[in-house]
Amino acid sequence: MSKSAGCCKRFLHYAFDYETPKTLVIPSLGVGFVFRFTQFLVVMYVVGYVCVVQKAYQDTDTVISTVTTKVKGFAFTNTSDTEPRFWDVADYIIPPQVLKRSDHSFFVLTNMVVTPKQVQSHCPEVSHCCYKTDNQSQGSTGLCENYSTTARTCEVLSWCPLEIDTKLHALLVAAENFTVLIKNSITYPKFNFHRRNILPHVNSSYLKRCEFSRLTDPHCPIFRLKHIVSEAGEDFQDMAVKGGVLGILIDWSCDLDWWAGECLPKYSFRRLDNKHPVNNVAPGYNFRFAKYYKTADGEETRTLIKAYGIRFDVIVFGTAGRFSIVPTIVNLGAALSFLSLVPVVADWFLVTCSRKRDLYSRHKTTHLTEDADRILRNKIYMIKFK
Repeated sequence: MSKSAGCCKRFLHYAFDYETPKTLVIPSLGVGFVFRFTQFLVVMYVVGYVCVVQKAYQDTDTVISTVTTKVKGFAFTNTSDTEPRFWDVADYIIPPQVLKRSDHSFFVLTNMVVTPKQVQSHCPEVSHCCYKTDNQSQGSTGLCENYSTTARTCEVLSWCPLEIDTKLHALLVAAENFTVLIKNSITYPKFNFHRRNILPHVNSSYLKRCEFSRLTDPHCPIFRLKHIVSEAGEDFQDMAVKGGVLGILIDWSCDLDWWAGECLPKYSFRRLDNKHPVNNVAPGYNFRFAKYYKTADGEETRTLIKAYGIRFDVIVFGTAGRFSIVPTIVNLGAALSFLSLVPVVADWFLVTCSRKRDLYSRHKTTHLTEDADRILRNKIYMIKFK
C-alpha cells in the first residue's frame, strides 16, 4: 500500500469512525460514593441556593419611589446669648429651596450663630494677626486695626460686624422630641404593583397616636427624631452642636408570589457623614443664609445666620420578584448541565485516586478492531470448550 493511500485511510478513519458510549459497571463503594455525593452537592446547590436563596425561578424589577415628609414639634429657648423665643415648624425646618435638595431630604435646625445688623463697611478681622506685609486675607484693605487692646488684625471690606462662631453649644436641644411623618409610595412597573408605607388598615385616629417602634409598632410611619439618631448609634445632644447627616433607609425587597405573604417596608437608620475619631476635619453639617432689611434712611442691613443641624436623607431601595417560566427553564437547563458534569468528576477520581486505576483505565476506553475482535472470540471459544 502506498504512503498516500495509508494517509487517506487514516483520514477517513478519523473523519468517519463512530464512537458510542460503553457502560462499564464498577462494583466499588468508594467510586459509587463519590458519584452519588457529587450528585447530592449539585442538587443541594440548585435547590437550596439557586431556588431558595437566589430565587432564580423569578423575574425581578427595581423599585420606583416617591417620598414626602412632614415634621411636627415646638421648642422654647431662653439663653444668655439669645432672647426668649418660641420655635415652631416654620422656624426650625429649613425648606428644600434653601438646601437645594429634593423632597427626599429635610433639615432640622439644632443650633445656630446669629450675627444681626450687619452693614457693608470696614472692620477688623476676627483672626489673622496683622503684620506689615500681611494683606492675604479675603477682602483685606492692607491696613491693620486694633481688634482688641492686645491684638491687631487685618482690616477688611465686608459685612460688619463679622461672624464669631468659636463658642458653640446646642440651642434647640428640644428638637430631639420632634416627630416626622414619612409618606412613601412605591411601584414595580413590570408587575403593575403599587404600595404605600401607610398600610391599608391605617386610619387618621391611628396616625394621631402611633409612633414607630421596632418591637411594638414597626409599621408606623411616624418617627421621633431622638429614636432615629439613637438607632443610628449616635447621641442626639452631641449631634445637635455641629450637626450631621443621617439616612432613613426604607427597604421594599418583596416576594410577590402568592405563597410568599405581604410586601411590607423595613426601616433602618445610619449616619452618612464622616465621623473619623482622628481625622475629623470640618465635622458636622452647616450652611449660611441671610435675611435682608432696609433702614428708615435706605441703608441695607442683614442678619446672617449660620445654621447647624441634622439633615435626614430618606433612601428607598428594593427589588421585587415573581415566578416566571422563562428564568425557571433557563436555570433548570443550567442545573441539568451541572448534573452532566458529575460523571466527569467520578471518572477523574476513578483513573486518578482509586487503587485499581490502571485496571480501570484499560477498560475505560476500548478501541474496536478486527484483530482485537478475533483474539477476543478465540479466548471466548477456548474458555467455552476447555
